[in-house]
Amino acid sequence: MSGLLPRSSLTLSVLLFLLLCSCPALGKKKLYIGALFPMSGGWPGGQACLPSAQMALDLVNKRRDILPDYELELIHYDSMCDPGEATKLLYDLLYTEPIKIVLMPGCSSVSTLVAEAARMWNLIVLSYGSSSPALSNRQRFPTFFRTHPSATLHNPTRVQLFQKWKWTKIATIQQTTEVFTSTLDDLEERVKEAGIEISVRQSFLTDPAVAVKNLKRQDARIIVGLFYETEARKVFCEVYKEKLFGKKHVWFLIGWYADNWFKIKDPSINCTVEQMTEAVEGHVTTEIVMLNPETVRGASNLTSQEFLTQLMSKLGGKNSEETGGFQEAPLAYDAVWALALALNKTVGPLRAKGLRLEDFNYNNRGITAEIYRALNTSSFEGVSGHVVFDAQGSRMAWTLIEQLQGGSYKKIGYYDSTKGNLSWYGNDKWIGPGPPADQTVVIEEFRYLSQRLFVTVSVFAGFGILLGIICLTFNIYNSNVRYIQNSQPYLNNMTAVGCMMALAAIFPLGIDGLHVHKTQFPVVCQFRLWLLGLGFSLAYGSMFTKIWWVHTVFTKKEDKKDRRKQHLEPWKLYATVGVLLGIDVLSLMIWQIVDPLHITVEKFTREAPKADLDVLIQPLLEHCSSQKMNTWLGVVYGYKGLLLLLGIFLAYETKSISTEKINDHRAVGMAIYNVAVLCMITAPVTMILSSQQDASFAFASLAIVFSVYITLVVLFVPKMRRLITRGEWQSDTQETMKTGSSTNNNDEEKSRQLERENKELQKIIQEKEERVSELRNQLSERQALRSRRRASTISNQNHSTPPLNVHHSDPRSLAPPPGYPAPTLEPHPVSASFANSSSLYQHDSKISRNNCHTSRLQLLYK
Repeated sequence: MSGLLPRSSLTLSVLLFLLLCSCPALGKKKLYIGALFPMSGGWPGGQACLPSAQMALDLVNKRRDILPDYELELIHYDSMCDPGEATKLLYDLLYTEPIKIVLMPGCSSVSTLVAEAARMWNLIVLSYGSSSPALSNRQRFPTFFRTHPSATLHNPTRVQLFQKWKWTKIATIQQTTEVFTSTLDDLEERVKEAGIEISVRQSFLTDPAVAVKNLKRQDARIIVGLFYETEARKVFCEVYKEKLFGKKHVWFLIGWYADNWFKIKDPSINCTVEQMTEAVEGHVTTEIVMLNPETVRGASNLTSQEFLTQLMSKLGGKNSEETGGFQEAPLAYDAVWALALALNKTVGPLRAKGLRLEDFNYNNRGITAEIYRALNTSSFEGVSGHVVFDAQGSRMAWTLIEQLQGGSYKKIGYYDSTKGNLSWYGNDKWIGPGPPADQTVVIEEFRYLSQRLFVTVSVFAGFGILLGIICLTFNIYNSNVRYIQNSQPYLNNMTAVGCMMALAAIFPLGIDGLHVHKTQFPVVCQFRLWLLGLGFSLAYGSMFTKIWWVHTVFTKKEDKKDRRKQHLEPWKLYATVGVLLGIDVLSLMIWQIVDPLHITVEKFTREAPKADLDVLIQPLLEHCSSQKMNTWLGVVYGYKGLLLLLGIFLAYETKSISTEKINDHRAVGMAIYNVAVLCMITAPVTMILSSQQDASFAFASLAIVFSVYITLVVLFVPKMRRLITRGEWQSDTQETMKTGSSTNNNDEEKSRQLERENKELQKIIQEKEERVSELRNQLSERQALRSRRRASTISNQNHSTPPLNVHHSDPRSLAPPPGYPAPTLEPHPVSASFANSSSLYQHDSKISRNNCHTSRLQLLYK
C-alpha cells in the first residue's frame, strides 16, 4: 500500500491541475479567429490591417466588460490576395485544430472563396477589406459581413459627378476579376438609368497594353478604371506611352491605393517615377470614408487620431504611404471590435439555451445563428465612423472624392448615398475640364469691351464736353454783342447742350456686364437711348430750325418775294425746336412703356482655345434689345433720316443767301453736312458690326466725337476769332451800356410800324386795281357804241368827225389811282387829262416806303 501512495498522489495532482486549467473561474477560455491577411499581391492590405487587428485584440482582451470569460486569439496566414493560395490556407484553417469560431478574409477574391465555402461549416465570415458587389448576395453568401462598404457605393458617386459635369459618354477598363466585373455591371445599370452611355468597355487579365491602345483608338475621354494597385501601375505606364492623359482626359480610379502608389518602384513596368507622376496627374478617386473625421471616442475609447498615433507606433516608423492597407486599417480595427461586441452579446442568449461559446463546432447551427443575429444588429461608433450593416451585411458609409493635384491627393467633396447629397469640401476645387457635352468642355465666356478703347474714347469725349462748356459760356457771356445776337444765341446754346448730351451718351454706351450687374443693365440701356435721342434733337434741331427759316424767307417764288419782310420772331424758332424735341420725347416714352429695353445674350460659334485643352469657348455678348427692336429702330432711323436729308437740301438751297438776321447760316449748313454724312454712314455700319463690340463701339463713339467737335468748331470758333481780332464785343458792349436796350426797342418799333404801313398800302392798291378794272370795262363798252354810230353815219359826209372822247363828260371818272402812270390804249387815244394825272402821285412818300417794285404796277396797264 505504501508503495502505491506516491503514484496515487501524483495522479491526483495531475488531475487537479487539469481541472484547474479547465475551470472557467480559474482561467479564460480561448476563442480562435482564423484570418487571411494579404501581405503581398494585388492589394497588400495586410501590412497595416494585421497590426491594426492585433491592437484591437489586445484592447478587447484587457477589457473586463467585454467577454470577461474569454480571450480572443488570432490565427492568420498570408493569402497574397490570391484565390488559389487562399484555398490551400482555408483547408489548413478548417482541418487543423483548434476550431475557429469566425473567419476574417481580406481581398474580395479571397473573401468570395471563403464566404461561399463557410456556409458548409456554419461559419460566420467578417471581412475588413472586401468591396466586391457580388458579396452582397445573401443567397450565395448567407453568413457574410464586412466593415468595408461594397464597391457599388462608388457608383452612385461617379454617376452624380457625370451628371454634374454633363458627361454623356464614358469608357471603362477593368481587371478581369469578379469584384471589378460585378462593380462594372452595377455601374452600367446606373449610368443607363441616368441616360449616360458606356461607349468603350475594355478588360485585361495581366497585360493592359492592348486595352489602353483600344481606348486611345476609340478616342476615350472619361475613363473609369477598375483594377488593383499593382495593375494600376501597369495601366498608367501604358497610358503614358499612348499619351492618354492630360486635360483632355479624366480618369476615375479606386481610392484605396496607397497615396504614393505611382511612385513605388515596380520591376514589372519600364516607366520612371517622373513619367508615372505625369501620367496620373489630375485623376479622380472615390473611396469610402474610412476614418472618422469627428473627434469622438467610440467603443474602443479611442479617437481616430489616437488610433493613428498608436498604429504608427505599431508599424515601427514605417512610411504610411508605402504601407499597404494603411487606409483600410481602421476597418480592420473596427471589424475586431464588431466581432467582440457581437460575441459578447450572444453570451446571455446562449446561456439561456444551455449553450456556451466554447461549445461551438462546425455542426452547431444554433450558436452560428446567435452570432449572425448579433452582428446583423451591430451599431457602434468606431474609429472608422459609425458601424452599421445593411440587410446584405455590407457597411453603410459616406464616399470621399479626391483628386491628385500636384502629386498629392486633395479632398474635393463628399457624397452621402443615403440622401443623394453631393457637397464640395472646403475651398479645394476640381481642377480639370468643366461641364462638357460629349466629352468636350464648353466654357461660356462673355466678351467685354476693350478697356483701353473705352478709356481712350472717354478721354476724347471728356475734352469734347469741356469744349462744349467753353462754347456755351462764351455764347452766354457775349449774348448782348450785336454779332452774336444776329446768330440767334439761344439756338446756339441749345446746339452746345445737345452736343454735350451726345458726348455724355458715350459713357453708358461703353458700359457692359463687366461694370454693372445684369439687373442694372436695362437702366444703362435707357440712358444710352435718351441721351442720344435728346442730344440729337437739341443739337441738330436747333441748326435745322435756322436753315429752315432762312430757306422759308429767301427762296419764295418771284411773285411773292418781299426782301423787306425779314423780321424774325424768336419764339417761332424755339417752338420749332420744341416740336422736334417733343416728338423724340413722346416716341421714346412710348417705346419705353410699350416695349422696354432689356438685356439679351447673343451666342456665337464655339471656338477652340490655343492651348492643348479639350475645351470649347462659347463666346457670349450682351445687347440692349427689345422684342420689336427692328421696328422701333426703323421708325427712329426713318424719321431722323428724313430730317437729315431735308437738312442737306435746305443747306444746299441757301448756300448763296446772305442775311444779317442769321449771320452764321452758312456755318450751320456745313455742320449739317457733317452730321448728316456721319449719321448716315454710322447707323447702318453699327447695325452690321453689332456682334463685334469693340468695332461697333469705336465706330459709333468716334462718329459722335467727330461730329460734335466739327459742329462746335464750325459754329463757335469763327465767332470767337472775329470778336477777338476785331474787338467788336468792346464797342458793342459799351454802346449797349450807354443806350441800354432802347436801340433794340426802337428798331423793333420801327419794324412794326413799317409792317402796318405796308399792309395799309397793299389794301389801297387792291382797291385801286379793282377800280381800274371797272373803268376798263366801261371804256370797252363806249368804244363799241361809238363804232356802231359810225356805221350809221351818212357815207357821203365830206369830213371826218373827231372821235368821241368820253373823258369830256366826266374827266375824274377815268383818272388813274394815286401813284399810277396813265394807261395807253391803242388804237384809241386817251385824253391828256387822264394821262397827265399820274404826275400828281409819283413822289408819294408812302409808295416809296412800301418798297413795291414798279414792274407790278406796269403790268396793270399792258
